[in-house]
Amino acid sequence: MGVKIKKIEYYLPETILDNAGLEKIFPGWNVAKYEKKIGIKQRHIAAPNETALDLAEKACQKVLKDYKKEDIDFLILCTQCPDYFLPTSSCVLQDRLGLGTNVGAFDINLGCSGYIYSLAIAKSFIQSGMANNVLLVTSETYSKFLYPKDRSNRMIFGDGASATIVERSDIDSIAEFSFGTDGRGYQNLIVKNGGAKNPFDPNVAEYEYSPGNATTDNNLYMNGPAIFNFTIEAVPKVVNSVLKANSMQMEDIDHVIFHQANKYMLKYLRTKLDIPKEKFYINMEDAGNTVSSTIPIAIKDCLNEETINTGDKVLVVGFGVGYSWGATIIEF
Repeated sequence: MGVKIKKIEYYLPETILDNAGLEKIFPGWNVAKYEKKIGIKQRHIAAPNETALDLAEKACQKVLKDYKKEDIDFLILCTQCPDYFLPTSSCVLQDRLGLGTNVGAFDINLGCSGYIYSLAIAKSFIQSGMANNVLLVTSETYSKFLYPKDRSNRMIFGDGASATIVERSDIDSIAEFSFGTDGRGYQNLIVKNGGAKNPFDPNVAEYEYSPGNATTDNNLYMNGPAIFNFTIEAVPKVVNSVLKANSMQMEDIDHVIFHQANKYMLKYLRTKLDIPKEKFYINMEDAGNTVSSTIPIAIKDCLNEETINTGDKVLVVGFGVGYSWGATIIEF
């Protein structure tokens, strides 16, 4: 019994914040310098009344076009931006899409590694016989967590959603997985307030976490240097682990798609792992870091550009908030 990716689509909000717009918000900031280093020219931002669930619905509508939605028997929604603490957003999405009431549905609260974990769950459900066709959705609106004076993170993060149909197949096109977790780093990418432990504070104090960058405990905080150090330690290990798990070498891989964190980090990892430049894909220029959606967006763009062709093996790696990471190899 095998598993394959049948279709991928994504949706980006209509509102665009480009670097010229950021420069107007932060006069005197040399945005061009950061653009060259990070590799992002613009990002899509959800409207004030537009949620991750709205983006997810639009991505699903695209992927379900010309596909029998009655064939979907499981729905997985990966998001860290739910509309409500409860009920789960996937239940609301099932109703909005008009999927059958015999469909299983649940949310996954994971960020940059979320697509890999969700793909593994979809594969497991199909191989165990619990599902035949899984609708796997990622959707994030991190812009709603960003403090207006946090210029670095406003430069990096964009909003977006993806929808992937994972089907039962005669040939297994999704290989073995490797995963990792290190919760010791949880405070290095965090929104401290708003959950059960620390309620949202209407009188929260602003603080500067680096020169020119401010945030509050109600908003997202990211320790960039700590995240970088974690990444350059964890990613090479999981790449070697997933290659070993699948009895492959890098020479057997046609394309490598990492979570699109930022260009500087990706180029560093490519060099450290000695991955040929022609195999390594970077595409965050027009959408920024869309968290759990970066990998499926990159895959879809590669398919549209015919960079990925039938029979190609693609190594995909997700890593970030948690700390959490995972990798697998997909044959198209």
